[in-house]
Amino acid sequence: MLPYQNLHQAEAALGSELTVAEKLWFNYSANKPDYLLHYHNILFLVLIYSTAPLPYMFIELSRSKKIEKHKIQSKVKNSFQDMLKCYKDVMRTFIVVVGPFQLFSYPLIKLTGIRTGLPLPSGGEMFWQLIVYFLIEDYTSYWVHRLLHSNWGYEKIHHLHHEYSAPIGFAAPYAHWSEILILGVPAFLGPALVPGHITSYWLWFVLRQMEAIEIHSGYDLSWSPTKFIPFYGGAEYHDYHHYVGRRSQSNFASVFTYCDYLYGTDKGYRSHKSIILRKMEETLGEEWPPS
Repeated sequence: MLPYQNLHQAEAALGSELTVAEKLWFNYSANKPDYLLHYHNILFLVLIYSTAPLPYMFIELSRSKKIEKHKIQSKVKNSFQDMLKCYKDVMRTFIVVVGPFQLFSYPLIKLTGIRTGLPLPSGGEMFWQLIVYFLIEDYTSYWVHRLLHSNWGYEKIHHLHHEYSAPIGFAAPYAHWSEILILGVPAFLGPALVPGHITSYWLWFVLRQMEAIEIHSGYDLSWSPTKFIPFYGGAEYHDYHHYVGRRSQSNFASVFTYCDYLYGTDKGYRSHKSIILRKMEETLGEEWPPS
């Protein structure tokens, strides 16, 4: 809740005229208590996982030959009922586990110093905070993911997520309830260490969930803007991790590929790629790709 009665009072306190975005924020948040703003996260979570996988669902159901060439595991076909069941299972976990956790985690948000007031962060400030959040989450979740592939972690927790050996967008958060909470720690670590405005906090979680949906989509779309991000793993990279399944000791990274490279956990993937490349060369009878 903002400590100003009106826009003029806010501008007088800040010593400058509010931007259009700040006026919109004032009108929206002025009378809302901070805890209610924090609870928006569960709404964003439900909204993102209800809408962002839909394009991949329509692509899967269309069976378009033009798009089919981008499907990573082309022999696996998912029906509408398959995807609907996955969606229902995920939403049930959100409502039963994630929702209540959001309610009880508000004191922790206040403790970290994530603010809700004015001024809003600049575009540059928000950009660099998001970069830091992605890097911190990526590094810490890499090690958590490796731990979940230990015998105990896989048998007790992580095996559920690997029920989808050919992942789909709706299956990005399809996991044991404890895994969702465990992986929430790396996701929250960045905002806790480098606290900013709650709008940056919201955007971070939205972008991270959309990234998770993309890498679980089952489609390696050549026109995706993420192709231009350095060291970005993507759908084809993470799909291999699911394809290998329990035996997988490769491609643990959630976003970038540098951890797998540094710690040698991409060797299986690179070997797999080299075998495919040799088969293509043998089939075409020439070096591939052509020079």
